[in-house]
Amino acid sequence: MQKVKKAIIPAAGLGTRVLPASKAVPKEMLNIVDKPAIQYLVEEAVAAGIEDILIITNRGKGVIEDHFDHAYELERNLEGKPGKEPMLRAVKEIAELANVYFVRQKVTKGLGHAILCGKSFVGNEPFAVLYGDDVIISDDPVTSQLVRTYEEYGCGTVGVKEVSREAVKKYCTLDVTPLRDNVMRVHNIIEKPTEEQILSLYAILGRVVLPPEVFGMLEEGVANCPAGEEFFLTDALAALGKAGKLTAVDFVGKRYDMGNKLGIMMANCEVALAHPEIGADFKAYLKELVKTF
Repeated sequence: MQKVKKAIIPAAGLGTRVLPASKAVPKEMLNIVDKPAIQYLVEEAVAAGIEDILIITNRGKGVIEDHFDHAYELERNLEGKPGKEPMLRAVKEIAELANVYFVRQKVTKGLGHAILCGKSFVGNEPFAVLYGDDVIISDDPVTSQLVRTYEEYGCGTVGVKEVSREAVKKYCTLDVTPLRDNVMRVHNIIEKPTEEQILSLYAILGRVVLPPEVFGMLEEGVANCPAGEEFFLTDALAALGKAGKLTAVDFVGKRYDMGNKLGIMMANCEVALAHPEIGADFKAYLKELVKTF
């Protein structure tokens, strides 16, 4: 069993749900307190043992590349200045987190097509996918939870949580049966189901680990996708499920939808409350603030 050492982060979306904030700043670069959202994803992947990360971007997102590069002028400005050592260390560490690569999805054809853009990067290895919209905070990184399950069962693995009936219609629904603890066998997946199509309230939320054979399914799906339509990654995942090659992990962690205005505010508030530098003061501020509403 090959170890999972590579990851893809799709970050080519337009961010229309958070306009106008995403007009000039990619939604993946919107901050959660003092770090852009996409840095949380890269740090999670690294914590799971990932060494090489490919970020799928598109036009206007060069600032993401700049963030994971050295900023020599800034570093020189901070060097040798009293009290600036933690800032200098934090800035340098960003560029040294992992081997981070970039490729552009030149035409927006859906998540399945975005993942296919990473075929040559992945080669014949298993790989993780961390959705660019989903920041998940957990003491045990969710990618680690999925990697362990992949290595145990030797097949693709998706991270899931139970959601409301209305929410599952916006995501996808899974037909699952228990294997052990929080791990299930996936038999089928339906993207954006109608009320009658709902298989369960489990939906894939932000993390998957896949075998390289999925690229063949993606190539076939993209080739047969009608012009002007998107090809969903879940179509390929459903094929793996029907072949008995997919498991699901009801992961432990708190997910924040960074493509949603409320999700962004929830992430900032909750991360700020746990922040070692501002947590206590922010908690006191909130207590006083709620008295005025």
